[in-house]
Amino acid sequence: QVQLTESGGGLVQAGGSLRLSCAASGRRAFNTYATGWYRQSPGKEREFVAAASWSGITVTVADSVEGRFTISRDNAKNTVRLQMNSLRPEDTAVYYCAAFEDRFYSGASPAYWGQGTQVTVSS
Repeated sequence: QVQLTESGGGLVQAGGSLRLSCAASGRRAFNTYATGWYRQSPGKEREFVAAASWSGITVTVADSVEGRFTISRDNAKNTVRLQMNSLRPEDTAVYYCAAFEDRFYSGASPAYWGQGTQVTVSS
């Protein structure tokens, strides 16, 4: 139904910035579902980072990244982005793009996942 492909991960020094992108494709129209980002560090569970409603107007951001990370989406390009500023070593993780069944993020688990992209923040 929905395929997600992330890009933009890499190695950055603490205090630096990275922007992740996720391209969506598939039979379902991009403007019919909310999208988000999760991350997973070694030995830890996958955790929610941020989500944006179908329009991109309503966003939810985890407390741990509030004020540093910004999620946005471009419905004309079927793309969702995560701008990450003031990165910290503890932000090191594999970041996953996600798509939800509904137009708004409700806390429910995603219906679709990308393959993930590695972000490494050195101290």
